[in-house]
Amino acid sequence: MTTINDQSPFEACGTADFNGDGKIDIFCGDSWYEAPAWIRHKVREIPIGVPNPHYSEDFCDSPMDVNGDGRADIVTCNFFGKRAGWVENPGGNATKPWIEHEIDLPGHMEAGGLIDINGDGRPDFLPNPGGVVVWYELTQQKPSVVWKKHELSNAGAGHGVGTGDVNSDGRLDIITSKGWYEQPADPASNDWPFHAEFDLGAAGIYIYGRDVDGDHKTDIVWGLGHAFGLRWLKQTVSADGKREWQRLVVDVTFSQVHTLLYANLDGVGEPELITGKRIYAHEGEPGATHAPVICYYQFDRQTNRWTRHEIFNGAPASNAPEDPAQRWALKDFPRATAGTGLQMSAADIDGDGDTDLVCPGKSGLYLFENLGP
Repeated sequence: MTTINDQSPFEACGTADFNGDGKIDIFCGDSWYEAPAWIRHKVREIPIGVPNPHYSEDFCDSPMDVNGDGRADIVTCNFFGKRAGWVENPGGNATKPWIEHEIDLPGHMEAGGLIDINGDGRPDFLPNPGGVVVWYELTQQKPSVVWKKHELSNAGAGHGVGTGDVNSDGRLDIITSKGWYEQPADPASNDWPFHAEFDLGAAGIYIYGRDVDGDHKTDIVWGLGHAFGLRWLKQTVSADGKREWQRLVVDVTFSQVHTLLYANLDGVGEPELITGKRIYAHEGEPGATHAPVICYYQFDRQTNRWTRHEIFNGAPASNAPEDPAQRWALKDFPRATAGTGLQMSAADIDGDGDTDLVCPGKSGLYLFENLGP
């Protein structure tokens, strides 16, 4: 573990070469950190503790060259401001302010991510505003940036969003905590049939649709954002040919599982499932002050069992005040305590050919270097 900034309160991050020197840097909150010495360059202002003392207004930091100038920008969103936007990398002086651009005001967003939803080879932005289901397509970069809004029905709106080809028709569907939206033949249409086939509760972000067990059916993996548990739904077919879901457990030993990430950490076979305990998703929830953990899981398709591997295991918030309203992660947990926030990044940071992990959260920003087998 390398401590990038143990006083950073921001819960999102992204990795890319932001200054064009061939090295992978880290963007988190109001700053980008220049590799390999991790020099901090503050490039924008992010409200911290306004209007809620427990949160900063940065819920996604996803790198993407939005305006086609060859530099990695940041696609972002926030909760209290209800704002989806992108932050323009101006290049040149490392400390030059980055320019904020608004995409839309869809509602209170807890997180978001970039994924090619419509299959055109370009990432789209999928945020999680609790009251609507919406995604944004970048349709023009020059001479000006244009984003097209795709708003679906609100039948599946809620806490948690993700994607996967649920019905194996070759098109990516949108999964929510209340069911899934089937992508039609024309993805530009906003008429995506909704299938209310399950209820995941207050799911974390991202919800993954993947074939976990190798039976060529898309299963669903998610965390419980405000309770204990990392779980998966196994897709099956009933005797009369209808799709059914079997609810199964991955791990129930820690709470507040908000962010999931799939990445190939060992360089062989299937990607591993990476997650951890979000530091103070809500300060007064069950397990909120318990020891944080970051871990990855491998599923053995022969035994149908998950194996947990710990990346980091911390200490509990022994200094936490009795009153949750008085709690603050940077004071309550021991210094240099890593956890997860709302977004992690997997990339070969040190250029040694394997995948490393960057974890931001309310208790700081940390890099975990993969040392191999």
